[in-house]
Amino acid sequence: MGEYSAVSGIKVLDRAVAIMLAATNKPSTLQDLCDTTGLPRATAHRLATALEAHRIIMRNSEGKWTSGPALPGNRERLIEIAEPIMEELLVTTGESIQLYQHTGDTRTCIAAKEPRSGLHNVVPVGRQLPLDSGSGARVIAAFGTGNSGDNGFFPPEELEQARSDGFAESMEEREAGLASISAPVLDPSGTLMAVLSISGSAERFSPSPAQKFGQQLCEAASALGRAL
Repeated sequence: MGEYSAVSGIKVLDRAVAIMLAATNKPSTLQDLCDTTGLPRATAHRLATALEAHRIIMRNSEGKWTSGPALPGNRERLIEIAEPIMEELLVTTGESIQLYQHTGDTRTCIAAKEPRSGLHNVVPVGRQLPLDSGSGARVIAAFGTGNSGDNGFFPPEELEQARSDGFAESMEEREAGLASISAPVLDPSGTLMAVLSISGSAERFSPSPAQKFGQQLCEAASALGRAL
């Protein structure tokens, strides 16, 4: 096929959209993307991996690119399914609940539940946090694939421990007085779709976030993954 026709007049944008549409229309190998868009192999690969870093597209268990969790429709569905699960987790723990997605070189809070009273850790929806600290960042490094995977910020043994446990925790790492525990939300193929977190006062989470809330969190994250 011929190269995807320019629409906006901004070549790199039009090419990226062509890759996105090709991948979301059907799971595609790199050769499929080239055949559909007419783009050179190196260009198609560069754009596909860039879109993958932003979770616009992702690779499935067969290694083919397909629609990713950051696409608006997919994200809305994820949030809708997560809503009652997060609400139940809020009720059982009494702590702040967040749902994050990996977004390039940050993680973004896409949904949150806060207790109606008391002093708690509030993370506004849309807030972007770094990938070099906190339990959520560890989960992304431990369970992500491709550009989402081990980013060099954490020792390999810590990431291996997180994979073994099925969660990661942090005490006063990202902010003084703040503790958190996070678990991966995985689709049936094992792809990281989101990160579910509980956060709050380090004093209340002492001696260990995992001892306090590990079981509830992992059950909630597993339920969300199954529902997807």
